[in-house]
Amino acid sequence: MCIIETSPVIETRRLVLRAPAPQDAPRIAALANDRDIARMTCRMPHPFGTGDAEDFVIAVAGQDPAKANTFLIEHEDLGPVGVIGMFEDGDVAPETGYWIGRDFWGRGFATEALEGAMVWASRKWKRRALVAGHFADNAASGRVLEKAGFLYTGETRRPYSQARQAPVDTRRMVWIA
Repeated sequence: MCIIETSPVIETRRLVLRAPAPQDAPRIAALANDRDIARMTCRMPHPFGTGDAEDFVIAVAGQDPAKANTFLIEHEDLGPVGVIGMFEDGDVAPETGYWIGRDFWGRGFATEALEGAMVWASRKWKRRALVAGHFADNAASGRVLEKAGFLYTGETRRPYSQARQAPVDTRRMVWIA
C-alpha cells in the first residue's frame, strides 16, 4: 500500500520546503511582484498582488498530491525566499519549476531547493525522472538545473508566458534518478 503525503516537508542544509499557508500570501506577493521574475515563468502574471498570492495558496491546497506538489522555499534565517513545484503535465515525467525572490539570487537557494525536491521526488513520491525547461534568455536557470544533474534533451518548445503575453523559446531538460 502506497501512502501519499498530503503536506510533505523537505529539509535541506539551510532550507525548509513546505506547503504555503494563508499567512504566507503577503510575503509571496512581495517576492513575486517583480517583472524580472514573472517574465521567466509561464504561469505567473505581472503585476502579482496579494490576491494572486491568496489564490495561489488556495490552488496549492487543492492539488492532488499524487500528481502535484508545490512548496514554499523558506530559509532558516531569512524566511520565505521562493517557490518550487513538481506537477504532471502530459510529459513522460513530472515537470519541475521554481522561482527565487530577487534579493536572494546568487546564493545557491534554487539549487539547494531543487536538489532537496529531487531527493524527495525519488524517495517519497516514487518518481524516477523529472523534466524541466528554462527560457532561452534565462541562462541562470539553466545553470541551476545543470548543477542539480539535469541534462539538455535538445528539444525546444514555445510555451506561452503570461507575464510576457507571448510564446517563449524554452530549452528542455531531464533528470533521471
